[in-house]
Amino acid sequence: MSSAGLSSSAAAATASLASAAAAAASFRQMLAGLSPDLVSGSDSAAFSDDLATTEKACAAARLLFSARAVACGAHKELGFNDGAAWMARQVGGTTGQARQALETAAGLADCPDTRLALLGGELSLSQAAEIVKTESETPGAEAELLEIARNSDLGQLRDKAREHRQANTDVNELHRQQLKARHFRHWRDPVGMVCFTGALPPETGVPFINRLELAAQRARRDVQQSGGERERFEAYAADALAAMATGEGPARSARVDLVIVCDVFAWRRGHTHPGEVCQVIGGGPVPVELTHELGKDAFLKAVLHDGVALHTIKHFGRHFPAELRTALGLGPVQAFTGAQCGECGSRFGLEYDHINPVTNQGETSLSNVQALCWDDHQAKTERDRQAGLLGPGPPYPP
Repeated sequence: MSSAGLSSSAAAATASLASAAAAAASFRQMLAGLSPDLVSGSDSAAFSDDLATTEKACAAARLLFSARAVACGAHKELGFNDGAAWMARQVGGTTGQARQALETAAGLADCPDTRLALLGGELSLSQAAEIVKTESETPGAEAELLEIARNSDLGQLRDKAREHRQANTDVNELHRQQLKARHFRHWRDPVGMVCFTGALPPETGVPFINRLELAAQRARRDVQQSGGERERFEAYAADALAAMATGEGPARSARVDLVIVCDVFAWRRGHTHPGEVCQVIGGGPVPVELTHELGKDAFLKAVLHDGVALHTIKHFGRHFPAELRTALGLGPVQAFTGAQCGECGSRFGLEYDHINPVTNQGETSLSNVQALCWDDHQAKTERDRQAGLLGPGPPYPP
């Protein structure tokens, strides 16, 4: 293109920016004059959806123009030596968050479909960042993750991105990375609370969480049975953690703390072949050699998978046979990603629910039991009650 053509295009782009800026100012003024109290709930919901799409599209455009400004050094003209600091001031965030956003902007060049979806308001910046990061580490992930992002929340996208990384990383290298990444940090917050964050490899992290959640569930159940006021599950988990740390909690339960599923031939051979699995339920793939070492612990259960269907395990009544409990904890067969809430996808504070209630002749089987978090379980129970499924019914079959 000639220099005259470039100048003409630049002038047209500048004029478009000015027009868009004027429209944005007019839209902000219009929003300030709206009153949610004067419209119906359904109209509010529809407009909220429109605003969410617009908000994501605006965030995407802002990021790309901010990245362009930083690349051109325009932030220095505004008194900022660091472009990320200038971006952080723009949105009221942190410099670290701004740096991550700049990395996402750079990565969008290799994820054209994600870029289009982001500018179209289909994705949030956080979703785009997860896709871009995963695509850079395991090329070919974009299409699958983009579809998931369009139909689910950020948590489910992160779960799938993690599974994709794990499936495309040598299991021994993955375990080395996990061991290297273990850490624990603590600090005091403004009101004096002791806060902390950390990371453990699956063979130690999963049993730790399983014990903690079991203790928290027992504490919540005790409060319910005594008629006390129910608190957030996180509060009971905090109490359980403190009890575990001080040794004042109950002795370790006979319940299995760690479940590993492994193809039987891989178990005997000592390593997996393509298409075979060896992983900690709730923690991802691990080396077969590690499972042999962990097998010396009496609180580990190894499920040797040979393709036999698990759905034949069933029982009438509320009692859960040990085999069924193990099967429920595995998650979907072949993937074996562990149990998660059937409604929201949460993996925290799960309870088992009969899809067709026991009082309505529902059997205790793999096909009729689902994992639900506390809130979704309570909502499901209320729906069953309103549907008349929780009243007295005929006796169970023998």
